[in-house]
Amino acid sequence: MNRAAGILLSVTSLPSRYGIGCFSKSAYEFVDWLKEAGQSYWQILPLGPTSYGDSPYQSFSTFAGNPYFISLEALVEEGVLTAAECEAADFGDEGGTIDYEKLYQSRYPLLRKAYQRSNISQNPDYQKFLEENRWWLDDYALFMAVKDRFDGAPWNEWAQDIRLRYGYAMDYYRRELYFDIEFQQYMQFIFYRQWGRLKAYANEKGIRLIGDIPIYVAMDSADAWAHPELFQLDGENVPVAVAGCPPDGFSAIGQLWGNPLYRWDYHRQTGYQWWISRLAHCFRLYDVVRIDHFRGFDEYYSIPYGEETALNGHWEKGPGMDLFRRVEEALGKQEVIAEDLGYVTDSVRQLVADSGFPGMKVLEFAFDSRDSGCANDYLPHNYPTNSVAYTGTHDNETIAGWLGSITKKEKELAREYLCDHYTPEAKLYQPLISLVMRSRADLCIIPMQDYLGYDNSCRMNKPSTVGENWKWRLQEGELDEELKSRILGMTRRYGRLGEAG
Repeated sequence: MNRAAGILLSVTSLPSRYGIGCFSKSAYEFVDWLKEAGQSYWQILPLGPTSYGDSPYQSFSTFAGNPYFISLEALVEEGVLTAAECEAADFGDEGGTIDYEKLYQSRYPLLRKAYQRSNISQNPDYQKFLEENRWWLDDYALFMAVKDRFDGAPWNEWAQDIRLRYGYAMDYYRRELYFDIEFQQYMQFIFYRQWGRLKAYANEKGIRLIGDIPIYVAMDSADAWAHPELFQLDGENVPVAVAGCPPDGFSAIGQLWGNPLYRWDYHRQTGYQWWISRLAHCFRLYDVVRIDHFRGFDEYYSIPYGEETALNGHWEKGPGMDLFRRVEEALGKQEVIAEDLGYVTDSVRQLVADSGFPGMKVLEFAFDSRDSGCANDYLPHNYPTNSVAYTGTHDNETIAGWLGSITKKEKELAREYLCDHYTPEAKLYQPLISLVMRSRADLCIIPMQDYLGYDNSCRMNKPSTVGENWKWRLQEGELDEELKSRILGMTRRYGRLGEAG
């Protein structure tokens, strides 16, 4: 990885029409803007279909794409929708936020119309897509169709016969829901076709895509329903223990994620075939893959099922390097970013070092008044070359919001480190960004909100909360020439033009 820079921006945050950012014209314009701003990478959030809470880290499938990202404009150009139909739909306020309830109520009826007019079964490209992706698509499409039949209920609340995948029930629902299943397959075909075109365009412009995958899958997912043997479930497919993390700076009671934990002994016996398939799929989708909660491969936090908080969890050993050696044997050397944040033990540090993957360094963690020594791993002068530097991530406050929330002592520590006691606090985010950009880290990724100097009203996610997250969007005109010029100048100044130079 050469010295370079990029921007973190969820696809949902693009200023597209019809309620949410997607693979429309604005995505291509953003790629052009990145190129002109001297950037080499676009980091996005997970692309999977989201469930309750709209978190991209809780998806109905680790392999499927989110139908919200399908460009309706492209479907109008194909002739399967009309502009009038799209304009008539209520997607909520077109301002800087996403109304997921209205999006759900409006997008899917339009996509269903497009499917019904598509004559998709006669499309040879569609048939090829089915053959190449049958290994995950059949289960996913059936799962989503049955979920709709049960009014969206999680699969562990379905009738026992289909919940436990009895053969006669599987046959019955495949016949009964034939067109609903085909509709799900159609949406995946369109999603992957549009994403493939966008990725190819970005790569042609010298922009590499950094994808993001959660370590865990959601309990309410096609993955857990179709392959319960992969997870710590009992004979009735009820979780024995679930995932989360202990109390930390984000939450005093820890985080109870609720994802099913892996049955690592089973994965080991199969040569980690499911993981190899999952990562191979990701390496086809993205140029670089960021793996969220990387420390879970060293040790994972196990919380007894039924607990209301994460306080009573305990650590258990994960697969360690055994998994990544098997992946490299099967897929060759691939580019991975290890999200190694949080409570990092010596064994986690050793796993990251043994893997050779760059870890992450976040500036917002650097000025904790309880750990202000020069040995702090998050102070930029301590960043190793083989790392990816951030001001913050999607889980952090914006850098401007963080400046407004830290203690007076911590603010003084930041100013002393900057040797800057004069810049007004409202503009202090700019020298903080430059601090990260001039570090030794090979790659520097800055969230778009931080370049814009936005406060926490534009924060992407506040861990352990539900209802107000994942909603922020850019508005037309915010990515102006002045901002582009400022980012280009900083990128050039600190030797991060990379391929863009």
